[in-house]
Amino acid sequence: SFYRWLLAALLFTPLALRPVLRNWRAIRPQLGRIAVLGLLGMVVYQSLAYYAAYLTTATHMGIIGSLTPMMVLALSILLLGQRLTAGAVAGSLVSIAGVAVVVSSGDLGTLLKSGANMGDGLMLLAMLAYAVYVILLKRWGMKEVPALQLLYLQIVCAVIVLLPLYLLTPRMGLSAANLPLIGFAGLGASMLAPLVWMHTVAHIGPSRASMFFNLIPLFTALIAAAVIGESLAAYHAVGGVLTVAGVLLAELWKAPLRRPMLAG
Repeated sequence: SFYRWLLAALLFTPLALRPVLRNWRAIRPQLGRIAVLGLLGMVVYQSLAYYAAYLTTATHMGIIGSLTPMMVLALSILLLGQRLTAGAVAGSLVSIAGVAVVVSSGDLGTLLKSGANMGDGLMLLAMLAYAVYVILLKRWGMKEVPALQLLYLQIVCAVIVLLPLYLLTPRMGLSAANLPLIGFAGLGASMLAPLVWMHTVAHIGPSRASMFFNLIPLFTALIAAAVIGESLAAYHAVGGVLTVAGVLLAELWKAPLRRPMLAG
């Protein structure tokens, strides 16, 4: 995690440092909020996801990740005043059922007896952190800070926070084996994807943008099967379909949960 954000910071600096310095008067009052966003989106979310990858499968991570739109929707209702709908309630129940099917490997009785896999639990916490990040990004706005500058400052905050953790924990260092992974994470996942995501949230809002998380389980399952040989079972399909169906239900069924009573 440290290496990927350090690489992104180094590559962004020639593009973003001068604009940041020119815009410092507008940026300075927002530094606290920017630090919180960097901590949630770049440190907590990513680090928990990396630890989860040691303890659960990529397919499980992808399907659990598709629960993010529901988390964003719930937080939008609580923090942004979005109206509670019948679809949100029904969709939440369906999506939660889908994730339960996956984390229990299709045996809900086992889940009730032994609880979820630690990796699945870490992934749920990671997605919750990211959902809070998305909501705060929309709520705080910070239109006076352009997206590129905002992303760059979040990355710098992440590097600062991760540095002592990097120094205090065991590490294997850079090698020919992990350099391609760091390059992909630093360029694609740390620079291009967050920048596009921030523009998307600003233009269409967090709930609609999070709908695209529905593609995560499909992409993850296919790549995991093709690249690392993970086997797919029927419960993966059932859980994935339920999770995605719940999100679609919440987005498409917009009837208010309680209709206002007619006067008189």
